[in-house]
Amino acid sequence: MKMTTFDMMRVWAALTGILLAALYFMRVYEGMPASDMLPMLIAAIGGFELFLLSQEFWLRKSRRGSHG
Repeated sequence: MKMTTFDMMRVWAALTGILLAALYFMRVYEGMPASDMLPMLIAAIGGFELFLLSQEFWLRKSRRGSHG
């Protein structure tokens, strides 16, 4: 499967979000103070991914509806 540049951007965004979430939960578990910016970054990346996922479903549905 050949991935486009946009697909690779989505993969890197998802990996970054998972890494940041793991970092946040490790810091909370160890009792260390976590930066206030970290949960906002995680939420922003998650929102970006949810938007792209819903857009992909919408486009698939519209393509399927127009062909038959």
